[in-house]
Amino acid sequence: MSEDELHTPEKSDQYSDADRIREVKLSFGSLWDQYGTSAVTVLNLTVFFIFWEIFARSGVVNQVFFPTASGMLQTLFEGLTSRAPPDAIISGQIIDHLLYTLRTLTIGVLLACAIGIPGGLLMGGNRYIERILSPYVWGLASLPRIALVPLFILFMGFTVKMQVTIVTLAALFPIMINAWAGVKTTEKSLIAAAKVFGANRRQIYSNVVLPYTLPFIIAGVQQGIGRGMVGVIIAEIFGGSNGLGFLIVRSADTFNSELMYAVLLLLVIISLSFIKITRMIEVYIAPWRQQVIM
Repeated sequence: MSEDELHTPEKSDQYSDADRIREVKLSFGSLWDQYGTSAVTVLNLTVFFIFWEIFARSGVVNQVFFPTASGMLQTLFEGLTSRAPPDAIISGQIIDHLLYTLRTLTIGVLLACAIGIPGGLLMGGNRYIERILSPYVWGLASLPRIALVPLFILFMGFTVKMQVTIVTLAALFPIMINAWAGVKTTEKSLIAAAKVFGANRRQIYSNVVLPYTLPFIIAGVQQGIGRGMVGVIIAEIFGGSNGLGFLIVRSADTFNSELMYAVLLLLVIISLSFIKITRMIEVYIAPWRQQVIM
């Protein structure tokens, strides 16, 4: 047997080892791409709640004002899964107030989208409508919505209609202004190219301006959800007997810090969930906006 034949198996073994290492790296990379973000988020939250628990138990801050993470999570779990006893200070369960707030927020944001998106597109596409409406839009957008709560209570009373109105006004102007800005900032070169190919005004608006504006609209909706969340909590604090805003006030009045922090955590989860939904919608309707970083 020649010397080359003797070394052939060793070379094939070396190549097979390299292939196995490459396959392991590829499989790890695919797993990281699929579950890496979720794993980092879980680890980050775990560490956060562990430090919260340690700090609360250290006694640096009185637990009346800063409860333990375990106590807060237990209160949240019990409030979402079981009804409070009849003699409880806050009747009903957290989920009842959660659903009430979600309903008010959803209706208000949907109304804001139904008014703000067409209004912003019209203002961006027609200079006469822009000149008429822009002073009112900027004036109302700069007005703090909390200043309007007493006025709405005076006209509508402590009703769901009043709360939905506040949420709609809070979410309306970010949505409208972003849609307006998206139309105004459309690339002139894209419009010129569409005209070269014989597109009329309607085709330019539907095939060039509107797709270019979609990311602006999604960004406006995301801002509107945040503003709407602030609006619904303000409305429930000042004029309501239901909802998470009402729970915050009642828990503060009764020094129930565990319930208060549980409600605040729920508000964070709701906001992040709505933002995640809007991002999923953006990926679906505007996939060209997703950039792959090599």
